[in-house]
Amino acid sequence: MTDYPTLRAAMVDCQIRPSDVTKYPIIEAMLKIRREEFVPSDLRKVAYAGEHISLGGGRVVLDPRVLSKMLDALEIGPDHLVLEIGSGLGYGAAVIGHLAEAVIAVEEDEALAAEAEAKLSDEAVDNAVVIKGALVDGAAKHGPYDVIVLNGGVEVIPDGLLGQLKEGGRMGAVFMDGNAGQFRVGVQTASGLAWRAVFDATAPLLPGFAKNAEFRL
Repeated sequence: MTDYPTLRAAMVDCQIRPSDVTKYPIIEAMLKIRREEFVPSDLRKVAYAGEHISLGGGRVVLDPRVLSKMLDALEIGPDHLVLEIGSGLGYGAAVIGHLAEAVIAVEEDEALAAEAEAKLSDEAVDNAVVIKGALVDGAAKHGPYDVIVLNGGVEVIPDGLLGQLKEGGRMGAVFMDGNAGQFRVGVQTASGLAWRAVFDATAPLLPGFAKNAEFRL
């Protein structure tokens, strides 16, 4: 039988902490949330391998190191309302739910969204809601948000999504340029988002976030 608690602790000690992620709420969330429950059943044994895990169709569960560094940079607090774009099977929403007041997780793949809802319920993550809808549309009726997390790669972000962020709020995304990528944090100001580069990372592009004449940075 696989000893998942030991693997989870090893993930934190060998992947998360060495990446300079030291905020206790993130460490606690990574130790508590059972990552193996949020990956495809045939991949549970590699849930803690330290890499993206395929969900099919170009979608992934993000490498725990990448996710933890993203959340560390976004500084999510217990009074924050967070929008997660691309929830997949719900692992990111579960971890964010441990840090935030509430999470609205958007997923456009109906099968993934249904599974995510079930898994979050099974794991008693009661402050995360999964909404079925186009990722590029976000969930404006529940916003504006303190933090928006894009759970995958992007080349561009639509204006409609940028507008769902509160002034002073933060957005985080892995910006891809070919095979290279960089995680950036944008802070909403009166004149638009001010972006800064945080660390190098790569992730498959989320549906709708490839370069398109209709969208702009």
